[in-house]
Amino acid sequence: MSTAYPITGEIIQIHSYKHNGHIHRAWKETVVLSGSEQMVVGGNDRTIVTEADGRTWVTREPAICFFYAEHWFNIIAMIREEGVYYYCNISSPFVWDGEALKYIDYDLDIKVFPNMHYEILDEDEYERHRQEMNYPDVIDKILKNNVHKLIYWIKEQKGPFSPNTVQEWYKKFIMYQK
Repeated sequence: MSTAYPITGEIIQIHSYKHNGHIHRAWKETVVLSGSEQMVVGGNDRTIVTEADGRTWVTREPAICFFYAEHWFNIIAMIREEGVYYYCNISSPFVWDGEALKYIDYDLDIKVFPNMHYEILDEDEYERHRQEMNYPDVIDKILKNNVHKLIYWIKEQKGPFSPNTVQEWYKKFIMYQK
């Protein structure tokens, strides 16, 4: 019997779906750095990613990933020479079924640069998929509210955006690599 969340030290897969239930993307290996019912923090580097059409690619840099049970977003912090870049997915809260950590990707993304400048991405794709997949109005409202919440976190440097947070998690990730 699996727990409600993956256990620290466990190597898991991450599966991203679309609202219609189709697989969107899968990451082969992520080390769980902290697991609870509320939040899962993972780390990966040079992991294989499989797209819905079967194409694969390998991530280029270490990343620390933050998944939430109560927020409709997840945050990927990519560690590069010039600083930490963040890729924030507006998504459903995570679920853990013992096979993989899973979430629904709702297209909208926020890219955050090391200087905390941010850009909202894929608004056109969101609108197109909202029509094609009939996102309910309540979901649309939740997602847009979570865009605002995420921007607040960025501006206030909360959570993963607070100084040194990603570096502390990266140190823990390095320990699992040895």
